[in-house]
Amino acid sequence: MNLNTVKEHLPYLEDDLIKEILKTSDKVNIPKNTVILKKGEYVKVLPIPLSGYIKVLHQQEIKDLLLYYIQEGESCIMSFSAGLENGKSKVMAIAGEDTTAIIISIENVKLWLKKYPSINTLFYKLYNQRYQELLTTINDIVFLKLDERVYEYLRNKLNVSKTNSLKLKHREIAEDLGSSREVITRVLKKLEIENKIDVKSGIIKIL
Repeated sequence: MNLNTVKEHLPYLEDDLIKEILKTSDKVNIPKNTVILKKGEYVKVLPIPLSGYIKVLHQQEIKDLLLYYIQEGESCIMSFSAGLENGKSKVMAIAGEDTTAIIISIENVKLWLKKYPSINTLFYKLYNQRYQELLTTINDIVFLKLDERVYEYLRNKLNVSKTNSLKLKHREIAEDLGSSREVITRVLKKLEIENKIDVKSGIIKIL
């Protein structure tokens, strides 16, 4: 990991800050479905993906609900907020696929906030972005039928995965949307009949 590699993913940060990140942070490989942060844990570090992505979910007693994705060059504003306040996380973070990330200490972030203006800009930008995504999630839950939610979910997943097809288990879709595998199976079949998606050997394509 060198300055140019990190700057490619974090172009809005000063070179001096990137140099400090390189000195004090680790680059790690996180296998798919690895739990990075559990609800109720104290936030000690912030991951910034260089490749792959991280899912952020709201844990409920019965079902979990996907809130948003953390993509390359981003971080979790809710974890950031909890870390600054020495509070417990209100969300769970899981690697959505095999992911390479920089792991930054929250204590270093606190120091850098006073020293480097760009890191403030980063988190203000992320706050606005996540707020809009959460509004979209609420709107989808309240106003969209489940088949519409599943279709939008697949479109977003394709965009995040940067691919034209998805190898997804029905159980994974159900977990992200707070539904059941049986219901999702019926919805996918309906979308396939309507020629909105194509499903072959567990591979889903949007038509």
